[in-house]
Amino acid sequence: MANSYEYKLSRGDKMLALIRKVFHNYPEFRHDSLKHVARFAPFIPFFSGKPDLSQTLQRVVTFADHSNSLYFGNPIILAAGANKTAKRICDYANMGFGGITVGTATRNVREGNTHRPRVGFIEKERAIHNSMGLNNDGVEAIAARVDSQLIKAHKKGLCVGVSVAETPGLTDEEEKIKDILESFAIAYKVGDYIEINVSCPNTGESRLDLDTRFSERIFSEIMKLRSTFGVRKAVFAKLSPDLSETALRTLLDLLTKYGVNGVVIGNTFPTAKMTQLNMQTPYESLKVLRQDGDKGGLSGRPLYENMFRSVAFVRQNYPKLKVMACGGIDHGYKILELLQMGVCAVQCYSVVAFRWMAAHEMREELTYALKANGFTSLRDFDAAMEQ
Repeated sequence: MANSYEYKLSRGDKMLALIRKVFHNYPEFRHDSLKHVARFAPFIPFFSGKPDLSQTLQRVVTFADHSNSLYFGNPIILAAGANKTAKRICDYANMGFGGITVGTATRNVREGNTHRPRVGFIEKERAIHNSMGLNNDGVEAIAARVDSQLIKAHKKGLCVGVSVAETPGLTDEEEKIKDILESFAIAYKVGDYIEINVSCPNTGESRLDLDTRFSERIFSEIMKLRSTFGVRKAVFAKLSPDLSETALRTLLDLLTKYGVNGVVIGNTFPTAKMTQLNMQTPYESLKVLRQDGDKGGLSGRPLYENMFRSVAFVRQNYPKLKVMACGGIDHGYKILELLQMGVCAVQCYSVVAFRWMAAHEMREELTYALKANGFTSLRDFDAAMEQ
């Protein structure tokens, strides 16, 4: 059973709440302002921003198929969607992250959903719902930026993954396969790991993780293509958090069959199903975020318990699959809880809208939690877990 760890609101948290209130009519401005905070964090005293270059929380993730190991400054990754462009990647080390997934990238440039607003905040739940629609600069531009910054990012303690997805709007199956394989090949050349997003609920089209036959073809072709490259890098599949146990098992079976290294559990939760979560906010009160009346995908604190159950299922039934946990992670004790279950890293994004310098705060809490359990570092913890 997942624990709902609480944190005391700091002055920074209260300032964030004031900013959200002042700019309540401009949710996308607030959504996009993270890049400015990341850039200027080291230069403004009360921001307390600097890269995490200590060794206490460093983590090395290795793979049974001898894919390149992943080196994280700490196991807290900024999830895809925060830096869609791959510009100024290193700035996010200032916020305390040990890794970042850029994108999600598609084969060509996308404006995304043209409806406004595309983002809504649910204050009392510490949650966000969005329907951005995979807006991005195209995988070629994103990959070129990653390539030019990767060495510097590593020096800052950042492991850099690239998230890719099928371009929405394609109807022919062969064209879809060609599209995602091209994006994968371009991203593969530069990323430390590649994340295949087959679960985005925000484009107005059917999710690929609900189409087992097509998902199987995608991953069989992707892993076949990977085998032709000289360097073996890890491939993760990003799955939706609303899958039934039967659907999840079917997907995990095929991912294991084709040698996919791991999964990200999960993506944003469809707001149309939000009654399945422990939430007080009614669906009817949310803003419409798309022309078809949809209200997008939900992220933030309410997803933790659901995500925790899914992670537990994967770890218990598919122990060879690496797991990155994503959904409602806003406290260092939650991170330790997930690490104890065997996840290799965690991803978060929404928490930065509600918690000041969230990764720094969670890093301190994780360090404290490790010491309270008798460990001086994450390396000591990992050694104990392997015994």
